[in-house]
Amino acid sequence: MTTFYIIINIAIMLLFIFGLFTLQKKHVSFSKRVFIALGLGVVFGLVLQLIYGTASEVISGTIDWFNIVGSGYVTLLQMVVMPLVFISILGAFTKIKLSNNIGKISGLIIAILIGTTAIAAAVGIGTSLVFDLEAIEIEQGDAETERGEYLEERFGEVQDQTFPQQILSLLPANPFLDFTGARPTSTIAIVIFAAILGMAYLGVRKKNQEHADMFAKIVDTFYSIIMRVVTLILRLTPYGVLALITKVTATSDYNAIWKLGEFVLASYVALAIMFAIHLLLITLSGLNPITYVKKALPVLTFAFTSRTSAGALPLNIKTQTRDLGVPEGTANFAGSFGLSIGQNGCAGVYPAMLAVMIAPTVGINPLSPSFIATLIVVVAISSFGVAGVGGGATFAAILVLSAMDLPVALAGLLISVEPLIDMGRTAVNVSGSMTAGVLTSKATKELDTSVYDDNSQHAEA
Repeated sequence: MTTFYIIINIAIMLLFIFGLFTLQKKHVSFSKRVFIALGLGVVFGLVLQLIYGTASEVISGTIDWFNIVGSGYVTLLQMVVMPLVFISILGAFTKIKLSNNIGKISGLIIAILIGTTAIAAAVGIGTSLVFDLEAIEIEQGDAETERGEYLEERFGEVQDQTFPQQILSLLPANPFLDFTGARPTSTIAIVIFAAILGMAYLGVRKKNQEHADMFAKIVDTFYSIIMRVVTLILRLTPYGVLALITKVTATSDYNAIWKLGEFVLASYVALAIMFAIHLLLITLSGLNPITYVKKALPVLTFAFTSRTSAGALPLNIKTQTRDLGVPEGTANFAGSFGLSIGQNGCAGVYPAMLAVMIAPTVGINPLSPSFIATLIVVVAISSFGVAGVGGGATFAAILVLSAMDLPVALAGLLISVEPLIDMGRTAVNVSGSMTAGVLTSKATKELDTSVYDDNSQHAEA
């Protein structure tokens, strides 16, 4: 009977997919289809868990098939991330307007990303203190112990590295290896490699215009092809969101979430405050924050369900340029830098909250001004090179906790609710990079406000 029930569940999923395809044919807007998929996935997942239970063979077998759509979609996006990061940064240098202003633009983006991460750390600290969170209050079972041991193992990989050595690890010793995403710092290494090639192009352009023009045409051609691949993949977004959110709601351990409800609530309060700060910054720049929310929601929804900032990069860049009026070069820099520098959720809020929760276990007063100031600085500095894929928050936590001389293993106590919290963190990461793109292009007076203020919906991804 197990196989029969799995077939029934697959048939229902196929029916939903066909319904979404029909809506696309009827030119229903992209954002509406994404939210319809989100709603269907939540309801379908909850019904599956209610009928079968999370531990049943039916659920595991069903999700295994659903992963073809959900995980398959994320895999396709991750496939194009490294080529997109590389060609986007390199292409930014071939745009004459941007190349004349490249230092100011990249500097502003990095300053905004690091600055907002420092603010995110302060928000995480404040929220933890208000909710009076302490790691000692959490029960430690087998899963928590195993996670703690894993973190200790990861800590062993980085504890012997000095800060200068960590900076050196960002450099692309072997760019071809980094194209595979083999290292946690591979993304920023590719950004640096592309920037070096871009600066070389600018030098060649001054001495040999013909060679520079030929190179620029090659880069633009590759950029067009890769963006076309991105467009084809993004058309699958509603189906990917449907499968991903169905999996999340069908397999979540709601008992664990209930037991750690205070920690989950505190995390989402901190993330909501950080998102509100993004909107405040946009408002202070003279732009309508409601417009930003409407246009960014499909991207943030995907980031939320997929838990991958890197996977959201294609949709991130496309939304910045097509819907928010950010120039291509600035959007490429903001999106690409945002994968590895200053992730507000994973590298800002999360490690700061963990540090405050863990500090009392080793006799440190988390209310101490020196502790708070040091933590904010450490979080901001450590936010360089955090990978924009699942596990990036773990890497950030290890760096921050080790720098603050706090026990790394205790971070494993939240393993049972980690996926749920990670969804919100990823959405805030992506919002931070998009905010950096919008604010930078507004500051450099290159934002197309007519596109930003245009509320017409796009039917396609």
